[in-house]
Amino acid sequence: MTKKLMKGNEAIGEAAIAAGAINYFAYPITPQSEVAEYLCWRLPEVSGVFVQGESEVAVGNMIFGAAASGKRVFTTSSSPGISLMQESISYMAGAHLPVVILNIMRGGPGLGGILPAQSDYFQATKGGGHGDYRLIVLAPASVQEAVDLTILAFDLADKYRNPVMIIGDGMIGQMMESVEFPEKYRDENNPDDFDWALTGADNRPARITKSLYLDPKKLEDNSIKLAEKYKKIVEAESRHELYHVSNDNQLLIISYGTMARICQTVIDELADEGISVGLMRPITLYPFPGAELYAEATKKNIKRVLTVEMSMGQMVEDVERYVVGKKPVDFFGRTGGIVPTPNEVKDKIRELLKPSPKAKKTKSSRKKQIKG
Repeated sequence: MTKKLMKGNEAIGEAAIAAGAINYFAYPITPQSEVAEYLCWRLPEVSGVFVQGESEVAVGNMIFGAAASGKRVFTTSSSPGISLMQESISYMAGAHLPVVILNIMRGGPGLGGILPAQSDYFQATKGGGHGDYRLIVLAPASVQEAVDLTILAFDLADKYRNPVMIIGDGMIGQMMESVEFPEKYRDENNPDDFDWALTGADNRPARITKSLYLDPKKLEDNSIKLAEKYKKIVEAESRHELYHVSNDNQLLIISYGTMARICQTVIDELADEGISVGLMRPITLYPFPGAELYAEATKKNIKRVLTVEMSMGQMVEDVERYVVGKKPVDFFGRTGGIVPTPNEVKDKIRELLKPSPKAKKTKSSRKKQIKG
């Protein structure tokens, strides 16, 4: 493989082509506009199609129709734009359609700002639209991982016939790093390979793609079918990475995306001070690697668990859910486009691991009792 220096947004666009997704529909919004800029000239070179919709609402309906035809379909946006797509995302999940959606997150709520944030965690992992549905959610921490997870996203979307969302803060989209792509790119999907794809009525039973069920029992049956699919996803697709996790750790950090890279710097620098800290980085935010978190967080040596993210603590709920009160769960983060510095995180960890005055007093009084 040949290495190339590429901006994250452009590398993700090339990764989609490598995965055989040459049907792209989008509307420009910062900080992910470079994906569309790159693909508007790159896709014609591979006989691909790029349609800029008049809004993200329109784009959502475009990808619904294209996905129903059995083609690999891709769209990209940023936080407010993803909000506008929520209705169609719910429709696609209800209709069991494979699509891949990229969200390069910016600050919010509301129109917010264009600087990096991770405050769309709830929207991505809890189902930002209506109804009983979930998305598979992947969170890269580098440009290379963004490439690899984009290719994986299309495979997972096809495997489970479910929308997959890739989320990265604005830094992932804007930073430049060296990346490698597969030597052989995948061809477009063939709709004939799918017994659900709409290809026109050609001497076969009719196929219907929909999420509308006026009969409540049929609607419930579809929701049950979705729930069974999500159970399989949870069992098979959880992914995470450990960094400097050992039996010497006093504290375990949970962080994802580029924030996790900052936490790696924190861990390295604290090690020089004799403070042992480990990191667990979820790669899949749904399914969340809960069993693995429980196993690491409940080790005897761990005094506390610290969630670090660029939000007001949205991932904390999932961390607390899987730690189940076995260890204290603390939070540190910045939002609005402010990225926590290594020094800020180190100060928080030193504060958490500092013995309390009460504990010192108790220890001292015990010594006196022994002497007496």
